[in-house]
Amino acid sequence: MISLSISEESGPEDLEPIAVAIHSLMGLPTTIRSLKRRGLRLEKGKVLDRDYTGPVLEEVLKTNKIAHEVPAEGMYRGKHVVVAPIRSKDGKVIAAVGIVDLLATIDLPSVFQEYTSVLEEVEEDAKK
Repeated sequence: MISLSISEESGPEDLEPIAVAIHSLMGLPTTIRSLKRRGLRLEKGKVLDRDYTGPVLEEVLKTNKIAHEVPAEGMYRGKHVVVAPIRSKDGKVIAAVGIVDLLATIDLPSVFQEYTSVLEEVEEDAKK
């Protein structure tokens, strides 16, 4: 039987499959660490650091809450990041995973306004 198991003691080697999967899906800089050990930093399809932590990862490990922030220090200083806790079945934080949040830099109302006008044009063309 093949399985994947992580705990608050998991190291970079244990967290790598999760980090690689998220990074592959998102294509964005990705970080992960467990509660008691440092983790990984991935960018452009490669693991760049196997002893990584960052201020927002550490905050999420303390608060057990999702954080959307622009860190004042660390590797991603000045960039929008989002970090989420990975919780055990009983809700305790065991790890945190984060990405650089490109959506925070997009003017979503204008994007959706443009989307609505494109849909209206397509509907008008379909009626002709």
